[in-house]
Amino acid sequence: MNSVFHALGDATRRQMLRDLAGGERTVSELAGPFSISLAAASKHIKVLEGAGMIRREVRGRTHHCRLEPAPLASAHEWLGFYERFWTDRLDALEQLLREEDEKTKP
Repeated sequence: MNSVFHALGDATRRQMLRDLAGGERTVSELAGPFSISLAAASKHIKVLEGAGMIRREVRGRTHHCRLEPAPLASAHEWLGFYERFWTDRLDALEQLLREEDEKTKP
């Protein structure tokens, strides 16, 4: 999971993943929205591949990438614990504030 969060730590890679959520893209298509070389885009893609978040297939001279959602699901599950933690804490705070409001009403 460390490699997943490392990969998600970069805005370029997050945008590439978002683009891949819309379907398969070539390396050129993934690099297009950014002011980066194909070599730089390839380095980002290798990080995403290393995290298991995308799969690259070579067809002729063109590299096609597609999203592999399983590592994202694992990260989402891990983060879900903290979502529940903070929701519980905020619900308790809300209850406490309501009780305080009731005490101060005439």
